[in-house]
Amino acid sequence: MRKKKILITGRGSYIGSNLIKWLNQWPDNYDVEELAVKNEEWKRVNFEQYDVVLHMAGIAHVSADPKLEQLYLKVNRDLAIEVAKKAKKENVKQFIFMSSMIIYGEDAKIGENKIISKDTKPSPIDFYGRSKLEADLAIQELLDENFKTVIVRTPMVYGPNCKGNFPKLIKLAQICPIFPKINNERSMIFIENLCEFLKLIIDGEKKGIFFPQNKEYGGTKDIIDVMARSFGKKVYFISLFNPVLKLLSKKVNLINKVLGNKIYDKAISPEMNYCVVDFESSIKKSLKLGGK
Repeated sequence: MRKKKILITGRGSYIGSNLIKWLNQWPDNYDVEELAVKNEEWKRVNFEQYDVVLHMAGIAHVSADPKLEQLYLKVNRDLAIEVAKKAKKENVKQFIFMSSMIIYGEDAKIGENKIISKDTKPSPIDFYGRSKLEADLAIQELLDENFKTVIVRTPMVYGPNCKGNFPKLIKLAQICPIFPKINNERSMIFIENLCEFLKLIIDGEKKGIFFPQNKEYGGTKDIIDVMARSFGKKVYFISLFNPVLKLLSKKVNLINKVLGNKIYDKAISPEMNYCVVDFESSIKKSLKLGGK
């Protein structure tokens, strides 16, 4: 296989940094570089030397402050489209955009299901989701026989040193002796599984929209259980507060983010062997307890 030149736009991103480490296992196959896109200097870089551009730059979902809406649109939408257009103009063969499951809107309330299938229409509920969706759709339109676009609508990505809600669960597992006995399901993907997926996408020169996820759905109770056992702690799962939580979930979306349901139908998951780490091992690896 000819050595592929890969450019990751967005220096220091969580997925990008881990992907570089993953691909460096095969130094004869990949030559990977990062490019910061915070200023205008990236526009002077010649993209023609690269086979693949992966766009990782963006603002994470950290605030609902209306004052930030234009910034989110500028970075998550406009910049992504501008980078993709430059890649196409300069004859890059494949462009990979990291979209998000967030484009499908809010999580289901406790006791309700939210199963996203190939027929589910995106319905973002805030400007973060809208910024990702508008970039997602615009980049799809650039697809042609010479420019393969890949849209990766990731669910929650987790792993060692990740950000977001996963570290909060780690803290809960360390300090809480009790936890609600609610069996929910969530699509998730461990960082090594995502990196292997991206490797296969690059190797196969794929195009299209993809919904990668772990083989197993991740229930919050199951995650807490694995974490607690890994820390040598005992958590008791009780149903006492379930009626109150179910009532609160109708008004408090934060509860649904933790205990609600939101999954991709497994029928739309890529038929590629990218899940190299199983669920329990991935949780332990994320705690940096189950070996490297």
